[in-house]
Amino acid sequence: MRAPAPTYPGEGPHALWHVSEDPTIKVFAPHRAKTALTDELRVWAVDTRHLPLFWYPRDCPRCTFWAGPRTSGDDAKRFLDGKRDRRVHVVEARWLERIDRARLHLYRMPDETFTEDDEVAGYWVSHARVEPLEMVTIDDLIARHAAADIPLRSEANLWPLWDQVVASTLEYSGIRLRYAEARAVP
Repeated sequence: MRAPAPTYPGEGPHALWHVSEDPTIKVFAPHRAKTALTDELRVWAVDTRHLPLFWYPRDCPRCTFWAGPRTSGDDAKRFLDGKRDRRVHVVEARWLERIDRARLHLYRMPDETFTEDDEVAGYWVSHARVEPLEMVTIDDLIARHAAADIPLRSEANLWPLWDQVVASTLEYSGIRLRYAEARAVP
């Protein structure tokens, strides 16, 4: 399992969340993810520590990374300005306006039927229908990143950075990369 991301200012207590652009969800039914490697039906949630990984419009491709126990000093210096307690989020520049306009709905989920994913720290799954406990609406996502002291950087194309991050000793998460600009052809 990858090491969890570092804490962030304003993190708050542990809770499980499902993030959506849809403010009308009353019940979450288990389903198969488009990219799932299994036929299991699930409801997904993320814990509060990893919630910033989802402060984006749904299909926004992003590269996120932070130091873990095996991260070298050179990689911490190169990617994190030497700050081992920092996480960095990177998106393609073409998404910044959509991120700035986005309004997200965070559904707080009951812990009872969820178990932590065995492979990915911070991700939780349930095989049962789930009724959320509450919904919190957020916006101003760029300012939210700044308040949480999470640098939000942009690149024209994520692939060169992503390849460097994956080859490094960092912990990382790449979300919705299938929507990223195409790799440059050499």
